[in-house]
Amino acid sequence: MCDKNFLLKLKGRVYRMVVRPALLYGAEYWPIKRSHIQKMRVAEMRMIRWMCGHTRLDKIRNEVIRDKIKVESIEDKIGEARLR
Repeated sequence: MCDKNFLLKLKGRVYRMVVRPALLYGAEYWPIKRSHIQKMRVAEMRMIRWMCGHTRLDKIRNEVIRDKIKVESIEDKIGEARLR
């Protein structure tokens, strides 16, 4: 995932197919608090920044990085899973 030879689009697809389901496993049944959502948001952005090769010192907004690899926020996905 951190190899620079892979396209960001492919990394985003792997993230959506493998990493995110593992992160959200069982989330639709948890009594989720705001602190849980914040921790999941931080973990997600750390992984996405690592995949893109950026650090927080680069001062690139989260939305810009998400748009690069075409990944929605984890909060939206938790809401979709709960509604399902």
